[in-house]
Amino acid sequence: MEGGLSSFWGPVTAAEWCEKNYVYSSYIAEFFNTISNVPCILLALIGLINALRQRFEKRFSVLHVSNMILAIGSMLYHATLQHMQQQGDETPIVWEMLLYFYILYSPDWHYRSTMPTFLFLYGVGFAMAHALLRFGIGFKVHYVILCLLCIPRMYKYYIYTEDASAKRLAKLYVATLFLGSICWLADRLFCKEISGWYFNPQGHALWHVLMGFNSYFANTFLMFCRAQQREWDPKVVHFLGFFPYVKIQKPKSQ
Repeated sequence: MEGGLSSFWGPVTAAEWCEKNYVYSSYIAEFFNTISNVPCILLALIGLINALRQRFEKRFSVLHVSNMILAIGSMLYHATLQHMQQQGDETPIVWEMLLYFYILYSPDWHYRSTMPTFLFLYGVGFAMAHALLRFGIGFKVHYVILCLLCIPRMYKYYIYTEDASAKRLAKLYVATLFLGSICWLADRLFCKEISGWYFNPQGHALWHVLMGFNSYFANTFLMFCRAQQREWDPKVVHFLGFFPYVKIQKPKSQ
């Protein structure tokens, strides 16, 4: 949306959202959509520290780092509203979903090298095709399909998990995804009406915040499930009585 200050980055070449551009700084196009990625970075950093401190498998460290990279890419996109930065936001989204797919399905995959090889080639192929063809609605449909492919496995993990605190993490994951999707759709579909309000609720910024927590809850739940598979005696504990993380007790032989 058009705003007040002049643009440092030049004419807008990327998709815009329901926030006035360059209101608070000539260097930041969509201010709230940019800073709302900070919680995701901080939550991913907390998850990374926990994964490294307790020596979880490297896949979880990579997952937390990918969350941070995704949030930084989103910040660059919303700060500049340039097409190249938009692709720098969208392509890592697909890569991250492929990583989730690997973490969810690889424990039961009998051919260890085939899945990561296929997913790597798929990710590279998508990045090249997206750069050349500049998918629009096709990107969104592709993202939804990848999410839907992960749901059956997440549900299987949920029904086979007896720990109440771990199940609560899964419920928080679903709740934040549902609320975030409502905010995203409202910002996208009802921008004209929202622009006439005295106060803009910044639906896309709320989506960023909720998805930051969504990723953290998903990652923590998956860490718990994987620790169960490895017989590491996982427990969901709460820092300061409310912030959840997984604590494990590995056998001495490990």
